[in-house]
Amino acid sequence: MDCVYKNPNEAIEARVRDLLSRMTLKEKIGQMTQIERTVATPSSLRDLSIGSILSCGGSAPFENAFSSDWADMVDGFQKSALESRLGIPLIYGIDAVHGNNSIYGATIFPHNVGLGATRDADLARRIGAATALEVRASGIHYDFAPCVAVCKDPRWGRCYESYSEDTEIVRKMTSIVSGLQGQPPQGHSHGYPFVAGRNNVIACAKHFVGDGGTYKGANEGNTILSYEELEKTHMAPYLDCISQGVSTIMASYSSWNGRKLHADHFLLTEILKERLGFKGFVISDYEGLDRLCHPHGSDYRYCISSAVNAGIDMVMVAFRFEQFIEDLTFLVESGEVPISRIDDAVARILRVKFAAGLFEFPLSDGSLLDLVGCKQHRDLAREAVRKSLVLLKNGKESSKSFLPLDRNAKRVLVTGTHADNLGFQCGGWTKTWYGGSGRITVGTTILDAVKATVGVGTEVVYEKYPSKDTIEDSEISFAIVAVGEAPYAETLGDKSDLAIPFNGADIIRLVADKIPTLVILISGRPLVLEPWLLEKSDAVVAAWLPGTEGQGITDVIFGSHDFKGQLPVTWFRRIEQLDQQIDGVNSSEPLFPLGFGLTYN
Repeated sequence: MDCVYKNPNEAIEARVRDLLSRMTLKEKIGQMTQIERTVATPSSLRDLSIGSILSCGGSAPFENAFSSDWADMVDGFQKSALESRLGIPLIYGIDAVHGNNSIYGATIFPHNVGLGATRDADLARRIGAATALEVRASGIHYDFAPCVAVCKDPRWGRCYESYSEDTEIVRKMTSIVSGLQGQPPQGHSHGYPFVAGRNNVIACAKHFVGDGGTYKGANEGNTILSYEELEKTHMAPYLDCISQGVSTIMASYSSWNGRKLHADHFLLTEILKERLGFKGFVISDYEGLDRLCHPHGSDYRYCISSAVNAGIDMVMVAFRFEQFIEDLTFLVESGEVPISRIDDAVARILRVKFAAGLFEFPLSDGSLLDLVGCKQHRDLAREAVRKSLVLLKNGKESSKSFLPLDRNAKRVLVTGTHADNLGFQCGGWTKTWYGGSGRITVGTTILDAVKATVGVGTEVVYEKYPSKDTIEDSEISFAIVAVGEAPYAETLGDKSDLAIPFNGADIIRLVADKIPTLVILISGRPLVLEPWLLEKSDAVVAAWLPGTEGQGITDVIFGSHDFKGQLPVTWFRRIEQLDQQIDGVNSSEPLFPLGFGLTYN
């Protein structure tokens, strides 16, 4: 029998049609199902033709597993999938949102808010390409990135996942898609998924649509806008992703004018698929269908029919996949979900699998392992840190510029909760979902970087919390105080006050009263900067969440490179201004406007 779908020389659409024609309903629904790796068994992958597996945040083969361990695990799952009746390879997905951040020893790049400060589209593309290599080295095919939200309120717990509050900046930084997937050739069919080869990954633009515009920045909240404003502000970056051949798009947990996106046929099907011409697949967010059940009690079938009929193609079920398969089968057999909708969903999933070359190369490529955390990628991350730093203040009115610092000073104080904490430096989505504290992976802290930068005759004094004797030491030339936020992700990052945590302002006051002080803020968003803090500090740098390469900071503060970063978001003066903006009244007096950033020259 002529097996068109197994022939790589056939056109993708012919292969899709051929394979779809051979599939049973059970196999089709299996392809629409994405499950968490902890519930994946050889028999379920083989017998149910499961289409995809994911690692939810922090779900690893074991603690501190290296890329080779991940590749072995993913290959094991893939071999089971290939034993299914039709031998359809599965897609393994992970949140590699600032490098392959779940894997120990991988290069961790600055979070998106920092990349937005660079305004450097080529840098974003190169970071996408490096991330793709480190993801593929781990045997993983699918990256749930980039987030192309336009963050309108820093109280949102995902603010750091957004490149900017400005739509045009976000659009510019979608170049990361061409890094992750490869650059589509001239004449590539609009909206068609594109993955260049085994060194690239399937990308995912998220979260469609309006997730950064919710009322008061509430995660999974409600975006209250006209369609015209939604399209102009929040939808525009998706057009850029689609034009680059983005293979998948993830629906948002949030709502638009009270309508949950996971069940919005108008936006998912009429707009995204029909008007915008997107031909890849739409995936739900993690247990996203469950969010539809709250007003309907435990009626999971209602959630499934609402989402699938609205246009969700692959469902990130995670754990209760047997019930999902059983309920969706019932809904199709009873006519509540048309078989045409199932066929469309499965065709889209197969299209991406064929475009990604998974039928030809389903298993990992061991030759990529040496690239994980390699010097070239760490140098790229260091470049990104340098370009992301925003200089907010340099010198007091009565004196000259404070920066760059003297690397040959006699004695230097390095202090603060974030001066020697790699986990805090990396932020959320690092090693685990929420991130962590301390040496959670391989990298260079600010303290490490200072020690590596100063001259041989310079003494570096480090205290996490500065002592009275130290701050009264007359031989200390200057202090570097690094303070900021603890790692967080999603709803647990929603915050209404945005004060500097861990008594950071008190540490700054204590030191700056006695010693000339550079303040480095490690945060995923603007924080409250009281007038006295700016007055007492000699220099203030917004370093965002820079990742593992702390030497990018010392490259700039000691003068080897100039500051290049510009604020990707408005830095509010008072928290009350955020509510005024939501009510449509733009504050005329921000502390620092969008685009602000000082330089040495």
